[in-house]
Amino acid sequence: MTLHESRYPRIPYGLANFRRIRMERRLYVDKTRFLHALEQVDHAVLIRPRRFGKTCWVSVLEHYYDRTWAHEFDAVFGGTDIGRQPTEQRHRYVVLRFNFSAFKTALDGLEHYFEEYCQLRLRNALERNPDLFPETAVRRIRAPASVNGQLNELFAYASDHGIPLYALIDEYDNFTNTVLAHHGEAAYQSFTHGGGFYRNFFATLKAGTEAGSGGLEHLFITGVSPVTLDDVTSGFNIGGNISLRPEFNDLLGFTEDEVRGLLELYRDHGVLEQDVDAALDVMREWYNGYRFARRAEGDLYNTDMVLYYLCESVPNRSLPDELIDTNVRIDYGKLRHLLVVGRQLNGNFDLLRHVIGDGRVDAQVQPNFPLERLSERENFLSLLYFFGLLSFRHVSGDTPRLGIPNQTVRRLMYGYLRDAWRDVDVFSVDAYDFSRLVRAMAYEGAWRPALEHLRDAIRRQTGIRDYVDGEKVVHAFLAAHFSLLDVFLIHTEHELNQGYADLYLQPFVARYPGTAFGYVMEVKYLKRRESLDESVVAEKVREAADQVRRYLADEDLHRRHPSVRHVGLAVVFHGWEMAACDAVGALGAHEE
Repeated sequence: MTLHESRYPRIPYGLANFRRIRMERRLYVDKTRFLHALEQVDHAVLIRPRRFGKTCWVSVLEHYYDRTWAHEFDAVFGGTDIGRQPTEQRHRYVVLRFNFSAFKTALDGLEHYFEEYCQLRLRNALERNPDLFPETAVRRIRAPASVNGQLNELFAYASDHGIPLYALIDEYDNFTNTVLAHHGEAAYQSFTHGGGFYRNFFATLKAGTEAGSGGLEHLFITGVSPVTLDDVTSGFNIGGNISLRPEFNDLLGFTEDEVRGLLELYRDHGVLEQDVDAALDVMREWYNGYRFARRAEGDLYNTDMVLYYLCESVPNRSLPDELIDTNVRIDYGKLRHLLVVGRQLNGNFDLLRHVIGDGRVDAQVQPNFPLERLSERENFLSLLYFFGLLSFRHVSGDTPRLGIPNQTVRRLMYGYLRDAWRDVDVFSVDAYDFSRLVRAMAYEGAWRPALEHLRDAIRRQTGIRDYVDGEKVVHAFLAAHFSLLDVFLIHTEHELNQGYADLYLQPFVARYPGTAFGYVMEVKYLKRRESLDESVVAEKVREAADQVRRYLADEDLHRRHPSVRHVGLAVVFHGWEMAACDAVGALGAHEE
């Protein structure tokens, strides 16, 4: 044990209580400087992917603005940016905090549970501020049977007595998204449209913001999707949507400098034995790549993924056994209703497989849209963006380019393809058998058995043929199956020697030191109606081989991966059928 090993800050993985983090002297990356800018927005909405630190930020707001925490300001905020430069609004408000992440998903009793929970939160706020709400006021406010009635009484009383209120709503769309996924559109609309209880709740909040001095002065809402917000607030704007504003880009998530600082901190305490640059290379590949404004200057790392990595690496003194934290996964079941109608894959799935095959797509991100317009191209792509499955890469002209941010998300999306094909009974492979063949590719250079396994599976399972209908789709199909295990890092449209290789299977040497073979693959596609004449196929193989040779000559490829022997593969598909696959270059003799 080093001198400082016992004193390193504990990692707050899974902990979102800001007060506990600070009082227990746990690790904290200071984001409090954003409070200055946020105070310029009276009613704010922040949409971010799952596990990005939203709940912890709501806890920051609660402990900074709630008047009942004023006595702990120095202990909780001392040493932070806002602690050094506090604003006049600190500890000025009665805070109402709602968290809708833990709601039951059963429809029976959902409205009753909602009422019970919200009334509990309101009662808690009143009880914490007895000097502002005497017993007579509490009885008056709590007299109505419904939470909307009680909120109306609270807003009126606060306005009459000049009491400023701040409402925090965390994960506003969690239970609505779950109901939509598991109970369908009709159930969802029953409480987000017309006289639905959730829509009425937001209408009540809107009314509360319209008072003068006092009343509901500030509102902050978090969620993962703008769909429900559009549905429950249609016709009025209760929030300034800051989700795409560049000044709030890195409010949540970590910059590369921040991640490097964390790694160096634990290295200096003697509890991180990995080389910082090597660890950062792995984390950059798996956890980086998010941008939340079209002209943001740098990428961000997912907060949860970074803390997970540290939490696994520090006690074990090595890379995590699993690099993907199960908590960041968006279960296929929550996306199924977007991709499958009846037993048929719909237009959203068609768009998804093309995006995955290409690795990028040009689209405008729509800040909000109703559920009934989700099938429109840019709305569906926008939803993928807000879920964290796509992110801004750069802007070409007026249209942003979106891309898959990292290996973690790439593998999740490949999994969605496999799950969807299996869901409608069109294609599946034996995961154990195929994983064994992919492992042989990485360790032994035996590439042909894996490709022939896929070829033969397509021949047997004819349903998949309708979904292998273009070059980019073939890319997605191959990548989705080569990603069944993480022995390879999968790259589509990978830049090499001033060109873009269709697929690059990079052996994950940092995790599997014994892997020795990588693959640069170029795919040529012939439509089913085109001739399968041997001369035509041979010409396509030559075209692909010429491109692969150029890619293999990339000096950076060999400098970055000196221990890897790269094999070029020229592949030709005739519709759904693999018509040819040849190795290219000096390693071709070793493919068997």
